[in-house]
Amino acid sequence: MIRSAVLAELKDIISDEFVVCNIGIPSQELHALDDQPTNFYMLGTMGLASSIGLGLALVQKQNVIAIDGDGSILTNLGTLATIANNATGNFTLLIIDNGSYGSTGDQPTYAGQKTALAAVARACGCRNVAEVPGKETAAAVKAALACDEMTIIVSKCASGNRKEPVITMDPVVIRDRFMRTLAQRNGNVPKEGIRAAG
Repeated sequence: MIRSAVLAELKDIISDEFVVCNIGIPSQELHALDDQPTNFYMLGTMGLASSIGLGLALVQKQNVIAIDGDGSILTNLGTLATIANNATGNFTLLIIDNGSYGSTGDQPTYAGQKTALAAVARACGCRNVAEVPGKETAAAVKAALACDEMTIIVSKCASGNRKEPVITMDPVVIRDRFMRTLAQRNGNVPKEGIRAAG
């Protein structure tokens, strides 16, 4: 099972949740599969989906799911310590671990060799950590959303990408529609919406 198949099985579970998705092909796959205003696609910064997702979860009440990759987590391992020390029950970090840098040619990552990201997360102090095979990811995410505890899920799957077009939506549009929808869900703005500053 490759990442795109994992995302396909997650579609019905996360389509109405606030999702921050990893840069490159993961965002392209999610966008092609189920574009939603509740999806924030990372278009230019590797390694920060988990940090942005945590920040969003800390400042408002909606559930936030950060979908990250093993390569991105490895570029920002400090995020796991930050998450552990600022745990909030409305945050779920899903690390899709295919043991490769999928967006740059499937070069192997250390997570596909000796480094166990679930063990690293636990060593950082994260309490609710699960490592599951790709086919069990949807059930794990569903359980995480039903509980009131910050959860990290490491989904082990095969390397490989589905060929999808580059996201042509302007980053400002992605940001604004996401922020407007988040504000509406939290009851902060009228239905006609807002224009985000910036």
